[in-house]
This record gives sequence, C-alpha cells and structure tokens, in this order.
Amino acid sequence: MKHNYKEILDTAIRAATEAGTYLKDTFSKRPEIEFKGKIDLVTERDRKSQEVIFNIIKKEFPGHSILGEEDLNIEKDKELLWLIDPLDGTTNYAHSLPIFSVSIAFLEQGKTMAGAVYNPMLEEMFRAIKGDGVFLNNKQIHVSQSKDINDAVLATGFPYDLRESEITNFEQFKHFLFEARAIRRCGSAAIDLSYVAAGRFDGFWEFKLSPWDTAAAILFVTEAGGKVTDFSGNAFNPFMKECLASNSHIHSRMMEILKR
Repeated sequence: MKHNYKEILDTAIRAATEAGTYLKDTFSKRPEIEFKGKIDLVTERDRKSQEVIFNIIKKEFPGHSILGEEDLNIEKDKELLWLIDPLDGTTNYAHSLPIFSVSIAFLEQGKTMAGAVYNPMLEEMFRAIKGDGVFLNNKQIHVSQSKDINDAVLATGFPYDLRESEITNFEQFKHFLFEARAIRRCGSAAIDLSYVAAGRFDGFWEFKLSPWDTAAAILFVTEAGGKVTDFSGNAFNPFMKECLASNSHIHSRMMEILKR
C-alpha cells in the first residue's frame, strides 16, 4: 500500500502545532512536577500534550500504532508506527526556561518517512518527508559547511541515570571541549538535531536517547545533507542508544574523538 506522506506530514504538523500552542499558552504558570527518576521529570503538561497529539493521529489514522513517551503506549505495529515526544525538554519547561519542543515522527517498516519538530516559543516548525528535503517553516534548510572540528559548534546532553551508571558522557564532553570551538547543551535532543539540520550546530552526540527523542529530527539531518550513525559508523535507527549526527564533513573526526 502506498501511503500519502503529505497527508501524514500535515497531520503531524497540525498535532505538533496544537500541542505546542497548549504548552506555550500554559508556560507562564509553573507545572506540578512528578519524578520518573531522581532527575527525570514529568508534568501534567507532558500528558495533556500527548493526549492532544494522540487524539488527532487516531482520528486521521485509526489503523496506525503510536508509541509515546508518557504512558499512551499501545500495541506496536512496526509496519506503521508514530513516535511522539509531547514535550522534549521537560526540565527546561518545568523551570520556565523557554527551550523545548514537540516531536512527531511517522515510521514505515522501522524507517522515518515523515516528521515534524515544533518549537512553540520561537514558532519554528521543522518538517520533512523522506526524499523531499527539510524545511524550517517555509524555507528549505541545509547543514553547515564547516570542515574543521576546530571551527565546529557541537551539542550534546547527559543521560538521566548518570548518578548510577558508569556511562556518563563526561569523558567524551571533555575531549570535545579541547577540539571544538564550543559545546552547547540545550536540553532537547529534538532541537539539537534540528539545529544540526539548519546549520546552527555542526555536530551532535549523545548516549541513551529514547526513540521518540530522535525519530523525526534524524530525518531532518539526512535530508539537509548531513549524516547520522552510531558511534561506530553504523547506520542509525531511533531504537539505538548511541546517536552521532553531523554535517558529514566532521563526522569521521567526531568518531575518532568518541573512540578515545
């Protein structure tokens, strides 16, 4: 069956916009915080945002499966699967830091075919259909042309279990500090990857991400001319725990630094 990816993307954009508008409208009032782990937060806004997205997708595509971060997991059909992060950057949001996003991806047989990432505070909608390029609002975007790691601005994050696990990203962060121009930590992997696609960042790496964090924005990077793999150079999929994304020019160098 051939799917209408434009219709699918339009639904993702509408769902991301409605969820993002809700988050923006309620942003001025701090939410009540719950804990999934010692430093892993969730709020009622995450759940409400996911409910908004879920209802829109199920109305338009009742036969599709949805895997969301906040307790709406239903039977996973690998043939047609939506991956949604209703609030990527919950810690930022809970502390009134206006850097967060809504991420929605559509996967067919495990591959992202369409996706949208919306930053409601800046009203920036990143969107793509596989093979058709990636757009920020109405303008097509491309990765940067930086070829030297010394000129690169990179982005990363740290896993929520860093207090218990030996895999913390501290050593990798230190190595990159002495190689790159700068490193940023926005607190939303979906935004970080979208910014790689837009040429705002030259590269990104992170451990232990969840599939809904990366599923949409990895499509953006590749459609913008970049590269996404695991740390060993294997083709990336959203269910992997290592994500390395770049403008492609500095990819090999980033892999070398990660192997130290």
